[in-house]
Amino acid sequence: MNLKLSMLTAVAATAALSCALPACADDEVWNNSFRLGAYSVFYHSKADDLSGPYVPAGVNFKAKDLETLYAGYVRRVSSAFDVELALGYPPLSKVEGRGPATLGSVPYNGQTVSSARWLSPTLLVEYKFLSDNSKWRPYIGVGVNYTNFYDRNNTAQGDAASGGPTRLSLTSSIGPAGTVGVGYNVSGHWHLYTSYSISRVNTTITADTAGVIRTTQIKFGPQAWVLSAGYSF
Repeated sequence: MNLKLSMLTAVAATAALSCALPACADDEVWNNSFRLGAYSVFYHSKADDLSGPYVPAGVNFKAKDLETLYAGYVRRVSSAFDVELALGYPPLSKVEGRGPATLGSVPYNGQTVSSARWLSPTLLVEYKFLSDNSKWRPYIGVGVNYTNFYDRNNTAQGDAASGGPTRLSLTSSIGPAGTVGVGYNVSGHWHLYTSYSISRVNTTITADTAGVIRTTQIKFGPQAWVLSAGYSF
């Protein structure tokens, strides 16, 4: 939560600074924009039960929601269309065990059993409503998301539940993405934005515990709320 508050404070400070700078002509059009702000990510994950040797029925997982840094580059194609490349600082995603209270004598349900970082650029084509000189410009967009997982690790609790040190692998994912948002021209080059996005991410997890292989598939429908400040040039 402290990370989220600090990023929102930075966005507010940027907007306040922009109001103190000399304003440019309201009707001037800029073709490029950089945006910086805060992502709040809600995973909405659903996993198949873990399968493999020595796995009791009902062993499952859930990814925890998180906040991270948002950065984006936007290229104006025309008065009505933009192309956005949306990025985020690769966050540490934590996964909780769901299912049996214990695996053997090891607490499982509700315990943090693994973690991973992900790099997830999203390319969007966005349609903007209203005209270039409007203060407010709502927009909608569709595109494609690519997600790659790295720094994949079991926690000590996860290793104990698995029966020993365990290596994890997660497959990369390509899926559709969409967004809806609104931009506000603060002054000249400076804008504020808020948006809500959704994408589809599917991955197969393979856990290797001294040659004992267990697998599961997780389907994410991550939804992200973004608040950002933008500079156009």
